[in-house]
Amino acid sequence: MYAIVEIAGHQFKVEKDQKVFVNRLQTEEGKKVSFNNVLLLSDGDKVTVGAPAIDGAQVSAKVLKHLKGDKVIVFKKKRRKGYRKKNGHRQSLTEILIEGIIASGAKPAAKVEKAAPVKEVKKAEPKAAAPKAETKSAAKKVKAEVSQDLSKMTVAELREMAKAKEITGYSSMKKAELIAALS
Repeated sequence: MYAIVEIAGHQFKVEKDQKVFVNRLQTEEGKKVSFNNVLLLSDGDKVTVGAPAIDGAQVSAKVLKHLKGDKVIVFKKKRRKGYRKKNGHRQSLTEILIEGIIASGAKPAAKVEKAAPVKEVKKAEPKAAAPKAETKSAAKKVKAEVSQDLSKMTVAELREMAKAKEITGYSSMKKAELIAALS
C-alpha cells in the first residue's frame, strides 16, 4: 500500500516504515504528526484518486530529526564584465518516518476558524420614559462596544465606513485617527 501525500508544499510517494526528508516542519523531534492532504491511495489493484484530496484519508508519521541538506553552490558570472558572485545554501530539512496510512475514517484535523464577519452595531435608542443618567450610561456602553469593534477592523474596512459616513480626509488617516473620527 502506498499513498501520494502533500507535505510542506511538496508531493511525496510514501509507504509504511519509509523514511522521508521533507522541508523543515514546526514539530519537535520525537513527536507524531499527521497529514490529511492525501492525493492518491493505492492498495494492490485498487487505486483511489482524490479531487483534489481524499476525504477521511490520513498519513501518520513521526519526526525523527531536524537537519540541513548538502551544500549547493550558487555561482553567477557575466563574461567580460568582471562580475562573479559565489554563494552557498543548505536547505533545512526534517527526517520523518511514515508510521501508517489510513484509507478512510480518519478524523479531520482541527481547522483554524476564520474571523467572523464584522457586524455593524446599531445604536441603542433611548426610551422617552428613562431618566437621563441611564441613557448616558447606555450611550457610553454602546460607544465602548463600537470602539471595541472598530479596533478589531482593518484600516481598509475603517476607510470604507468613513467613506460611507462621508468623513473628509479619511484616505490619509491612520487607524487610531479613523477610529476616533468614526466614534
